[in-house]
Amino acid sequence: MSPQTARRLSLYEQLMALPEGLIGEIIGGQLRTQPRPAWSHGLAASRLGADIEGPYGRGRGGPGGWWIIDEPEVHFVLDTEVVVPDIAGWRRERMPSPPEGHKVQVVPDWVCEILSPSSQSTDREEKMPLYANYGVRFAWLVDPKTRTLEAYELADTGWRPLGVFHDNDMVSVAPFDAVVIRLADLWA
Repeated sequence: MSPQTARRLSLYEQLMALPEGLIGEIIGGQLRTQPRPAWSHGLAASRLGADIEGPYGRGRGGPGGWWIIDEPEVHFVLDTEVVVPDIAGWRRERMPSPPEGHKVQVVPDWVCEILSPSSQSTDREEKMPLYANYGVRFAWLVDPKTRTLEAYELADTGWRPLGVFHDNDMVSVAPFDAVVIRLADLWA
């Protein structure tokens, strides 16, 4: 096949062809990439996910009724508007069973982005409006560098702050307000 007749890869095909070690998303018609997260980022995500998964995903010491997963590939528009939140959750009443394969086409009820210097502007300025546009009900932003957790709920006018929590705070905030999360555990 000559270079002139070679088919150009779609954005999603380009995303799937990324080398190992890069995370890809399609936001606003553009392929965005970033390297795998640093240790502090991964630790905060892992520990927060574990704190929520037990009581909400498995019903251990909490109400259950959720799917909680790290780095799902969420397709707001199949193969066109694709994001990978650090952690996301779906109420089982809205998504009774997990999807086949890796493409999740049900809008999450909750997302959490762990901020890093390379992702902070994308997470705040591009992904938060995108999450609001598609009706994600709750969003959390966790920043290991400043040791903060910001919690938001979707309202008619956009994101309504539920609180900003710091350092060693004990946090009980929607949608996971049936348990207490010790922020110090995320930074240790």
